[in-house]
Amino acid sequence: MNMENHTNVDILLVEDNLDEARLTIRNFKKSNLANALLHLDDGEEALDFIFCRNKYSGRNMDRPPKLILLDLKLPKVSGMEILKAVKEDERTKIIPVIVLTSSREEPDITACYQLGVNSYIVKPVNFDSFSKAVIELGMYWMFLNVSPSGLGK
Repeated sequence: MNMENHTNVDILLVEDNLDEARLTIRNFKKSNLANALLHLDDGEEALDFIFCRNKYSGRNMDRPPKLILLDLKLPKVSGMEILKAVKEDERTKIIPVIVLTSSREEPDITACYQLGVNSYIVKPVNFDSFSKAVIELGMYWMFLNVSPSGLGK
């Protein structure tokens, strides 16, 4: 789901599996969380969006997404590289980044936490469990979690 106006993105979903992205978006819609959601399917474009480069150069860095949902295995630039770039940059390091992946590999989990991930969630394989996890994840990060005032101006 790409938005015409990329200035008011609350949730950036970076997922290359179209079925999983559609399921995530559908569950966010059910919870009224998809109004300001942007789905991107490759890591390079995600970095361009986050850092206002190339086709997103007109976007304002002062209006970052409130939440980044990030798969690890992405084309062009990996989720791990995106996480590293976001957490190392003063302008973006406060954005909550949630890794939502199928990897249960301990080295991936450890590396993500060392890079500053806010949460690491292994995608449930069961449809209903995945749907429930996505809804709970969105509700927590968008409504219960208190973010710094620099997010979502």
